[in-house]
Amino acid sequence: MIKLSKSEEQLMEFIWQKEKAFMKDLIDCFPEPKPASTTVATLLKRMIEKKAIGYNQMGNSREYYPLIKKSEYFSKRVHTMIKDYFDDSVIQFASFFTKETKLTKEQLEQLRKLIDSEIQKKK
Repeated sequence: MIKLSKSEEQLMEFIWQKEKAFMKDLIDCFPEPKPASTTVATLLKRMIEKKAIGYNQMGNSREYYPLIKKSEYFSKRVHTMIKDYFDDSVIQFASFFTKETKLTKEQLEQLRKLIDSEIQKKK
């Protein structure tokens, strides 16, 4: 599984949003104070090595694009978190999530509808 640092995840989020972007476009996505271009270049290099992103060479510039889907990345991250922090038990995770996140009654009802819908699909 690809493991990105927090900084790489933040940059990856911008790449997912834009789908294709040059380094200047990505730097513009950051809030002030903007990171140095050398910092962003280092992050991009690491992300290429991890095979999270690819690029097309266009003259002296590179246009970056994601090699992994956001949903796949976060699905694997959630599975790893459940394995590492909840003894690989989805039930323990769900219990923690529903109790500790202080969901409203409406949010719990929406969650129940989602679960009921998934149950129906499994029949």
